Amino acid sequence: MCLFFNLQMASFRHKPSKRIEGLDKNVWVAFTSVAADPSIVNLGQGFPDIPPPQYIKEGLAKAAAVDQMNQYTRGFGHPSLVKALSQVYGMVYGRDIDRFKEILVTVGAYGSLFSTMQALVDEGDEVIIIEPFYDCYVPMVQMAGAKPILISLRLKPTKSTNISSGDWVLDPDELASKFSPKTKAIIINTPNNPLGKIFNREELQMIADLCIKHDTLCFSDEVYEWLVYKGHQHIKIASLPGMWDRTITIGSAGKTFGVTGWKIGWSIGPEHLIKHLQTVMQNILYTCPTPLQEAVAQGFQRELKLMDDPDCYFYSLPRELQGKRDRIAQILRSAGMTPVVPEGGYFMIVDVSALNVDLSHMRDDEPYDYKFVKWMIKEKKLAAIPVTAFCGDASKPQFEKYIRFCFIKQDGTLDAAEEILKNWNKDTSV
Repeated sequence: MCLFFNLQMASFRHKPSKRIEGLDKNVWVAFTSVAADPSIVNLGQGFPDIPPPQYIKEGLAKAAAVDQMNQYTRGFGHPSLVKALSQVYGMVYGRDIDRFKEILVTVGAYGSLFSTMQALVDEGDEVIIIEPFYDCYVPMVQMAGAKPILISLRLKPTKSTNISSGDWVLDPDELASKFSPKTKAIIINTPNNPLGKIFNREELQMIADLCIKHDTLCFSDEVYEWLVYKGHQHIKIASLPGMWDRTITIGSAGKTFGVTGWKIGWSIGPEHLIKHLQTVMQNILYTCPTPLQEAVAQGFQRELKLMDDPDCYFYSLPRELQGKRDRIAQILRSAGMTPVVPEGGYFMIVDVSALNVDLSHMRDDEPYDYKFVKWMIKEKKLAAIPVTAFCGDASKPQFEKYIRFCFIKQDGTLDAAEEILKNWNKDTSV
């Protein structure tokens, strides 16, 4: 009896906290492991297999060679990095940014998002999230005790097969209806992952007007801010009138310099908001790796001198990627798919409806895109990510015929993908 009681108590004590209930499934865990086979061409997870700039790697080696750089640094951001960030973004915003009070350096953009949610979102709040969204937004809102309020971008009616991410738009009346007295914040992601949409000035102004009207905060995830293709412009919502004082803007060294494994991110915003994020940071992680921050700082200082030069890495990388984007779009069209050509970022979602792949023999409890990607990995040796991982249940029918490819890849990787797609209709097994 005593043993039974102890087992019962152990079972009770070992239960997870309510804040993580239902959050155990993760698309990256599921598909990264499936695509780990080296025989599979992986255009799924969003990491570059092209090398980062040589100077950024050399900067890390030099930093690590300095003994003091291998010790703790300032908890809210290494002094040389927050200085560089204040200089670069001071130019971008056209305003002075206090390096110590208006910037927080974190462990990746994930760390910035988590610190933002924990610092500024409370139980009973509502947070508006635009679909398709990066998959961590909803869990982070829920862990803060708040309710995600979802609204979907929708494809404008068109007969054309030449579809751009800019053809996906918000309905102004629907967006306005999502705001309520409980709305604490809206999360925007521009350029958007997975869609590649860059919100234009008119769209950002519509969001800004609603934020001001309802005294709502804005959390702007702009990690792909430099990856903007010809003919498009990235505008920071915090630069619009009345928005600096209510906006946290999130950036990433991993996306800026192609070093996703370094996990260095930052939040920029007004002191009265950033100070609360700093409180979270000092009580969960305290600080970030010193040599990595120093290397990123040196990288920014180098590019700061080239901001008016076409050879600046912030401009040369998107030129290189635009060729890869256009190439993969053409390959996908040739295979019978309909790509949504992104205005920014390094992802492309693709409509696979026209392929008419019959997957009725597979599990019925998963959306079509999940089954399609699993089938494609097994039968075609090509990996992607299902787009319904980036939306709520109600929107899954809208997105389940789309999959996401990543094209920040070496030409050899894209060559291998092209070979698979050229032979798509040969020896298909379902």
